[in-house]
Amino acid sequence: MSQLHTVDDEFVDTASRPETRGIELIDDAERHGRARDLFLVWAAPGVSILNFTVGATLILLGLEVWQAIAVILAASVLWILPGLIAASGPAAGTSGSVVTRAMYGILGNRLFVAFVGWFIGAVFLSLTWLASSFMGADLLRRLGLDDPVWVPIGVTLVVSAITILVAIFGHGLILRAYPAMAAVLFVIFLVVAGFILPTVDWQYAAPVPLSGVEAWSAMSIGFTILASTPLSFINSPDIARYLPRSTKPAHIAAATALGGAVPFIVFTTIGALLATGLSAAAFDSGIDRALFDLLPGWLGPVLVVGVIVNTIALNAMTAYTSSMALQAIGFRLRRIPAAIIVGVVGTALTIYLVLSSNLLEAANLMLQFLVVVSGPAMAIFVVDVLLRRYAYDGVDLFDDRRGGRYWYTGGWSIPGLTALFLGGATTALCLATEVWAGPIAQATGFIDLSVPAGMLVAGVLYALLVRTPLAKEGRP
Repeated sequence: MSQLHTVDDEFVDTASRPETRGIELIDDAERHGRARDLFLVWAAPGVSILNFTVGATLILLGLEVWQAIAVILAASVLWILPGLIAASGPAAGTSGSVVTRAMYGILGNRLFVAFVGWFIGAVFLSLTWLASSFMGADLLRRLGLDDPVWVPIGVTLVVSAITILVAIFGHGLILRAYPAMAAVLFVIFLVVAGFILPTVDWQYAAPVPLSGVEAWSAMSIGFTILASTPLSFINSPDIARYLPRSTKPAHIAAATALGGAVPFIVFTTIGALLATGLSAAAFDSGIDRALFDLLPGWLGPVLVVGVIVNTIALNAMTAYTSSMALQAIGFRLRRIPAAIIVGVVGTALTIYLVLSSNLLEAANLMLQFLVVVSGPAMAIFVVDVLLRRYAYDGVDLFDDRRGGRYWYTGGWSIPGLTALFLGGATTALCLATEVWAGPIAQATGFIDLSVPAGMLVAGVLYALLVRTPLAKEGRP
């Protein structure tokens, strides 16, 4: 039980000092907060320029406005999934990257967290830093600083440094600051929306109306891009883990899901409406520059501030949870050095993307590929919490000795890893992107069934295999 620490005064959850606790168990006496506090914590990262971007993508795919809104509403339902798994944090008293030991085994979980946790973290760190880099650089270009390389890199370095500082202060600061950040962001983005709406073409019709297989293909690809956001938040138990053990899981699920879904629906829809008034040349120049051109001079800098605040909110949460994932892999690091390492890796990937792509291309492609791992992983987590009814024992989760409860077969859970691998393979076979189209996607006329198919295979297979001797746990 090398990672199990005795609770003492070293671990204090407050906004005024860095949080030293990582994956260490939280004693019942240290639990605090209410489920409804999670709503604004999840709303702050959701008021995002990325939602504008993916909303505009739906129109770019050839969809009518009503079809785009239908896809947005369908994808928003998936926010209930991070809500359902969030309550496993208070139940176990530790990070979700430790809870998943119950699904993959002590050793298998290290592989899972190293690949899935870090892959998801790196993608979202880089994508959201990329958005602030492009928009910050565009603002500075308008002010006379137009170096295409060093200006966006400089913006990235400044924003990433602030982000990691928030992640170092951790849960206490997140809980205190995010409600205020959410309020500021809602005001900024609603004002921006007010200036966007007059440019909307309310009579918009797709230049080439889609029907039949082509329409289903475009809608399914759009759904996959949108679904990647809620499916990626497998870290939701980390944010809820300080809540009292007696907090009702239904309340945690509702606050988490609504906090993510409300801004997701509102601002992705606005992004789709924005796209109806844009020309092809505006898309080619980048959605970030197109936004600037639609706004009065005084509002452009305000929007950049909003994008940066949102970037800090989303990426501080991501870096915070990724630092605990690094500990769960087995590296003997305290949480603060782990958060710094996460920041350095994410910053390096962002700088690479700044030099090699535009925001729209990077967002669409990376979000589509993200579901190969995030969809099956989320399905397995949801099935596990429902089957166990949140009965996770934190002490057992830290028992990493041979023969422990979650040692399974040589440290590996065959049901969990089999379901994850086959679910991911199914997702890849059904995925339709510009650089990869699986054989099933090709056979169906490029209808992207990757999310439902991959999650169904992973979830059903896991539910069946955990009822076999392969899932036999060690001593209780």
